[in-house]
Amino acid sequence: MASQDDVLELETFLPYRLYHLADLVSREFARIYKDRLGLTRPEWRTLSGLGQYGTMTARELGQQSAMHKTKISRAVAELERRRWLIRTPDEKDRRIEHLALTKAGLAAYCEMVPLAKAFERELLSRIKEPGRGALTAALDAIEAALSLTPPDVDNESAAAGGGGRRRARPD
Repeated sequence: MASQDDVLELETFLPYRLYHLADLVSREFARIYKDRLGLTRPEWRTLSGLGQYGTMTARELGQQSAMHKTKISRAVAELERRRWLIRTPDEKDRRIEHLALTKAGLAAYCEMVPLAKAFERELLSRIKEPGRGALTAALDAIEAALSLTPPDVDNESAAAGGGGRRRARPD
């Protein structure tokens, strides 16, 4: 029989808990953009990145969204098929394409922003203070420990409810 030290309980293992929770939240939010716009997760993340930052390359989208290039490629192709996205070849390097939302793509993004914010507010409303502040502080601490948080973030104000992390636009 294995000792307690030889057993990994997934239900209490922090990396598993974080993954599982992120997946649950993502699936819940996916219902909204799938029902409203018929988008997959990679399509929504691509639409969101371009809506937030404007014109980007596929590489920048990958850095911003942590998606694999094949998922980005498929999402870009689908958004282009819908005429929500246009590709413009780089003048200096034809291997690079600059991606931007069309008016229709921007309209879809603008339709989803209030729904996304409402989803976030409703989710956070389920957590009573001081848990909400503790959650923000814990997430900031984990990101900082993994060097994901840019050095200009003020974690103390974020923990106090000052808005959380702010990521710079990807290079």
